[in-house]
Amino acid sequence: MENEKEVVSKNFIEMEIDKDLAEGVYDTVCTRFPPEPNGYLHIGHAKSILLNYGLAKKYNGEFHMRFDDTNPTKEREEFVESIKKDIQWLGADWGDHLYFASNYFDQMYEAAITLIKKGRAYCSDLNADQIREYRGTLTEPGKEDPNAGRSIEENLQIFEDMKNGKYEDGSMVLRAKIDMTSPNINMRDPILYRVAHMHHHNTGDKWCIYPMYDFAHPIEDAIEGITHSICTLEFEDHRPLYDWVVREVGFAHPPRQIEFAKMYLTNVVTGKRYIKRLVEEGIVDGWDDPRLVSIAALRRRGFTPESIAKFVELCGVSKSNSSVDYAMLEYCIREDLKNKKSRVMAVLDPIKVVIDNYPEGQIEYLEAPNNLENPELGTRQVPFSREIYIERNDFMEEPPRKYFRMFPGNEVRLMNAYFVTCNSFEKDENGNITEIHCTYDPASRGGNSPDGRKVKGTIHWVSCETAVPATIRLYENIVDEEAGVYNEDGSLNLNPNSLTVLENCYVEPSIAEAEAYDSFQFVRQGFFCVDAKDSSKEHLVFNRIVSLKSSYKLPTA
Repeated sequence: MENEKEVVSKNFIEMEIDKDLAEGVYDTVCTRFPPEPNGYLHIGHAKSILLNYGLAKKYNGEFHMRFDDTNPTKEREEFVESIKKDIQWLGADWGDHLYFASNYFDQMYEAAITLIKKGRAYCSDLNADQIREYRGTLTEPGKEDPNAGRSIEENLQIFEDMKNGKYEDGSMVLRAKIDMTSPNINMRDPILYRVAHMHHHNTGDKWCIYPMYDFAHPIEDAIEGITHSICTLEFEDHRPLYDWVVREVGFAHPPRQIEFAKMYLTNVVTGKRYIKRLVEEGIVDGWDDPRLVSIAALRRRGFTPESIAKFVELCGVSKSNSSVDYAMLEYCIREDLKNKKSRVMAVLDPIKVVIDNYPEGQIEYLEAPNNLENPELGTRQVPFSREIYIERNDFMEEPPRKYFRMFPGNEVRLMNAYFVTCNSFEKDENGNITEIHCTYDPASRGGNSPDGRKVKGTIHWVSCETAVPATIRLYENIVDEEAGVYNEDGSLNLNPNSLTVLENCYVEPSIAEAEAYDSFQFVRQGFFCVDAKDSSKEHLVFNRIVSLKSSYKLPTA
């Protein structure tokens, strides 16, 4: 019998890396994830994190975690810590390789000096509007900066004066001297340094000049020995500048930039300026509000690292931008949780049921499976008593045809408990049903009748005496999917029903000690997670992760 060879499917980045290794361009693989600490990471960043970490792991290389902290006007320590927490939670282990771009500021300054001495950089006093005007357009070439003819000595002196604080913000910049007629606007003498008298979270007040991203980034990669700079497609036009910087500065083993398509999720908000506004206006309770798709928000809502990794895997790696339905992310979390989590009973809109022929004061314990699809999760004991809560919509006074739940004269099964028959009910002065009265069949313990009679309706319940009060939050998309994400003026088209808070809910006592991030399947309701911010031992708060069913179908190959 012939040996069957395993067919290994590789994405285009892996094929390029294989080629580089085979041709001896690099003898190892070193990747990195380089976020700017100016906000929280979102689901799109998860793709880049897991891709870069996965490549390093696959090729037995190194994975670096580096903060591109070159812009102190927008960066905060809060964002640094949140990003570290998110990446660790996703399972991307950087080991000893945690870096900050700001730690290389001295080397970047020396690199700028090198460019000035080679006649490849000059100081300019044009303001931002003038620089924009001189740069030209996509159809018109730029024109030379009047400062481009300064001598090397003059440029060195001005640049030193910039560093020593002798220029005000915006009054002087350092520009690369490349080609003002280049068809690539990024190559039309881009700015390398600007003056900014700002306190930096890492370097304090040491510097009052800061490198621009396109200058700093390739130097950081080269210093760390990154072999493959994996980034998203919007940086494709920046690649010639990236290569120019490492070549002109004189790095012996320049990294190679490879671009891939971003992951766009339908009907969600990922833009930092929009999320920042939602936070500042109090529309959400922070960057980790469970209605958002920041990684911190997904974690708080109850998503798992495994579900996000599966989602990223299903999206794949390509060179073409495309959008992914949010329902695919929900599919991934359902698939991850369905065999892992206990299925417990919770009543979100309770109405009391009194079982008139059940002994008063008695509590008995009934055995219930934790997960019918995974017997290894075992069983639990659920308390049962004369008075229970059921869902209000599980009872109807005058039911339509094919309604099999509780109504006068009908017998139903209480899940894992007994058959009960509804005999009567009570109303208040407004006509609202306040209490239902039933009788039970003691011989049907466990939910099965010894005489073989069948019932069509099974409903869940909790004992009034032992049920644990809880607040339950139900979420919808924060933007109105029907009307579109954005209004004509560019503002967000918010969904007024994005959050529903249910205060008078009850859960069974088996989860009374649940802690932050613990998750469960609530029978017939969905998957729920203990809120990490607002829940306490004194009062549980649950976030609905996802409902139980979806019309989403996984695409076939």
